[in-house]
Amino acid sequence: MQNVLAVILAGGKGSRLDPLTRDRSKPAVPFGGCFRIIDFALSNCINSELRKILVVTQYKAASLERHIELGWHFLPAELGEFISVRPPEQRIDENWYLGTADAIYQNIFTIEKVRPKYVVVLSGDHIYRMNYARFVEDHIRAKAEASIACLPVPLAEGRRFGVMQIDREHRITRFSEKPRDPEPMPGHPDQCLASMGIYVFNTEFLFEQLCIDANEPGSQRDFGKDIIPSMIESSRVHAWLFQDPETGRAAYWKDVGTLESYYEANMDLISVAPELNLYDSDWPIRTYQPPLPPPKFVFNDVHPDTPRVGHAVDSLVCSGTIISGGAVDRCVVSPKVRINSYASVKDSILFESVEVGRHCRIQRAIIDKGVIIPDGTLIGFDREADLARGLTVTDDGIVAVARNVRF
Repeated sequence: MQNVLAVILAGGKGSRLDPLTRDRSKPAVPFGGCFRIIDFALSNCINSELRKILVVTQYKAASLERHIELGWHFLPAELGEFISVRPPEQRIDENWYLGTADAIYQNIFTIEKVRPKYVVVLSGDHIYRMNYARFVEDHIRAKAEASIACLPVPLAEGRRFGVMQIDREHRITRFSEKPRDPEPMPGHPDQCLASMGIYVFNTEFLFEQLCIDANEPGSQRDFGKDIIPSMIESSRVHAWLFQDPETGRAAYWKDVGTLESYYEANMDLISVAPELNLYDSDWPIRTYQPPLPPPKFVFNDVHPDTPRVGHAVDSLVCSGTIISGGAVDRCVVSPKVRINSYASVKDSILFESVEVGRHCRIQRAIIDKGVIIPDGTLIGFDREADLARGLTVTDDGIVAVARNVRF
């Protein structure tokens, strides 16, 4: 993988994840207790031996840049390895990045200096484990000019993705970005083949396509909307099916673009046998780990009238957390959280440094960093009361509490 450059597009605004993205970009949103969403793409790169990485940022990038500075600057520059953060420079014109393709186009000069033969374009806001080396090898074997990673999704979900048709050799014959009526896969009327927004390009071919698109009137400068549809007819564009190497079935992949999908992906982690295995030592997910003590569970007073037992079941509990006489059930608890006596927290995600007061009752909530919840507060039980406090409540009843809210 010495001649491969990975470019991670990490400038997403993530408006559908509000309020979690009010102070940070979507790839910087915490996930799974101790990770950030971007850690999955970065870890996939390192585990795939891709060690030349550009992270292209734009929207509210300070939190993301700080996270990469603290946890991801370990590659030796002497060996030509790096993880470099690239904010918009307006090198080519006065615009910020107009779309996914424009973000690459405006960094052509930086990519040229690396002189890669292949460029892997990744999104920094998906949850999955993928061996990009296999993807690149398949691209080379197919003698393709561009390749797209894809997987089957339910037909109704196809409206959210780029949908493609392929021939027997996996060459893409048709591509439609977010179609109103997705075209089903042959033999599978309830599924369509969706683009994951992950691409491999021959570098010279990529530059050529980007320059053509930059001079195309009306282009939205986007891979799915402009670049890919324009090159299907004249170029060899190959589809690579993202499959579990052991089962041959579609592998785990989540686009956590909404509060509902974000919540579901976190809850997936606490099942007995989660599809996404964070405990696989052969494919570790790396992140910044601050020097914190182990989690602590205190009090075991089983008085029949006022039981006070600090415990957590079916949950992920991170370092520095103290569960002080409270009960935690099916939760993802981030570092430095404190849950005080007689509190009950169920089916929830608590970000770093959240403090839950005594006798609080919380269910189906996502509570952002630094929130202090007063004694006796109820969250997730009364939709109108939660909305009256200024909290966000989804149609499914998930309550999101913004960072540093004071009740």
